[in-house]
Amino acid sequence: MTWPQATYKVGPKGQVVIPKQIRDQLQLRPGDKVLVHAEQDEVRIRKAIAGAAERRAIVASLRGALAAGPSPTAALEAERRRDREREDRKAGGGADRRA
Repeated sequence: MTWPQATYKVGPKGQVVIPKQIRDQLQLRPGDKVLVHAEQDEVRIRKAIAGAAERRAIVASLRGALAAGPSPTAALEAERRRDREREDRKAGGGADRRA
């Protein structure tokens, strides 16, 4: 989506406010990093993509986040067991189909 062109005033510290609609569209939050690229008489601002070190820090912070909860594998196995039992009942018997 493109936004209508508008004029924004550069503040005394060289700052320009990014309009809320654009911040929302780009999911920019306070503290996020942006890349600024100048070319001739144009300035482009885009959300910065995490570098390798930052990605490692994000992964490290998430490591073990699910450890305290139920096991996803156990939940899937239990669901499959229920599905198999339901299929066996529909087939008209409790015969072991894994033979």
